Amino acid sequence: MWLVLTVDLARVAFARFAVSAGDSWSSDERRIGFPATQLVASWTARTPPGSWIEVALRARTEPGDLTKWYVMGRWSEHGDPRTSVPGQGDENGDVAVDTFVARRPVVSYQVRVAAHGPGARVTGLGVMASAVPQRPVVPSAPGAAGPVELAVPRHSQHAHAGHHLRWDGGGVNWCSPTSVAMVLGYWGRGPVPAELAWVGDGDPAPMVDHAAMGTYDTSYLGTGNWPFNVAYAGRYGLAGFVTRLRSAVELEAFVRSGIPVITSQSFKAHELPGSCYSTDGHILVVTGFTAEGDVIVNDPAAPDDATVRRVYPRAAFENVWLRSSGTGGIAYILHPPEHPLPPCTDGNW
Repeated sequence: MWLVLTVDLARVAFARFAVSAGDSWSSDERRIGFPATQLVASWTARTPPGSWIEVALRARTEPGDLTKWYVMGRWSEHGDPRTSVPGQGDENGDVAVDTFVARRPVVSYQVRVAAHGPGARVTGLGVMASAVPQRPVVPSAPGAAGPVELAVPRHSQHAHAGHHLRWDGGGVNWCSPTSVAMVLGYWGRGPVPAELAWVGDGDPAPMVDHAAMGTYDTSYLGTGNWPFNVAYAGRYGLAGFVTRLRSAVELEAFVRSGIPVITSQSFKAHELPGSCYSTDGHILVVTGFTAEGDVIVNDPAAPDDATVRRVYPRAAFENVWLRSSGTGGIAYILHPPEHPLPPCTDGNW
């Protein structure tokens, strides 16, 4: 299908890399095609106990200068280490948890993977380069294909308030792992009962606690590191990546292909009617669209599982998700490798 997108779109270029086995691998220099202001690497990997990987990027600025290597994350599915690396800033840019933010726009980059310990291997690697426009978001028009909704399990992060405080305060900050747990459940993937025994009796959704434990960033002190959430899903056989989408039209293309999409946004309560809360940053799952084109979500910020399903007005949702003062359309795409993505005509997946 052809996608009809809003005007003044974010410039996004997503590239996948095939990583050769071995202790160290680096890509050729990859041209972006426009001056980019942010780079996000995302990956899936298997890391047996005692092993881990490090992912790094370096870039070339518009004048032609090559930056140093910036560490984008050190990852082990067992958590030692699982950390972002602060304090890397220089005249060319800095790493804000999971995102390289350029102080001078960059036109190309290289990505490097170092494997530490026996058996560590990368199963998927992608880099998203982007430049988000500073102008207001122009809403997209709904399509005429009729309503659609995927049967994604519903979990409230607040059902876990006070649980396992060492991983970012229990349920109150667990929007990202709760969303990933919902998508894993949709695909019939996730931890087996033996992996959940430590959670304790009486937990309403032990897989949420497991996802929080499995995504926790020991430097950021939180569970919202975007690539870490993708990597966690990868340990259960899903392919995944972080990118920017440009409109609800692209969201709908994924949903109609059978793929729920996890999105990141920030807003005041009045900006997203029906939300009843404000947030500096929140993750939820887009599961469908109404006949009118409004966005159906599983919102883990709901007070209980029964109220997780919500419908948000299309224009309001696009505004708080796509605007440059928020995340500029960040999305996690998680799917079984054998499940095809929708056709892409604009290079962002």
